[in-house]
Amino acid sequence: MPETPPSPEQPRNPLHGLTLEAIVTALAEGYGWHELGHLIPIRCFQDNPSVKSSLTFLRKTPWAREKVESLYLFMLREQRRDSRRP
Repeated sequence: MPETPPSPEQPRNPLHGLTLEAIVTALAEGYGWHELGHLIPIRCFQDNPSVKSSLTFLRKTPWAREKVESLYLFMLREQRRDSRRP
């Protein structure tokens, strides 16, 4: 997934420039829907999950969106850590 380089307004924000759709898609590809439903136990990840249904719910539910964004940041940190290992 290509990342947009940070803009001068938010140079240290890794979420800047990413859409919620890109975040949900990356999480679903990285963890799979089943694991994602365990990590963030919300129905849109557990019962017939799709990017579209997840976006509908997450756009209306700030606390759930924060959890998704936090998990995405955690996934990025893990990927960076793993890429530094010999």
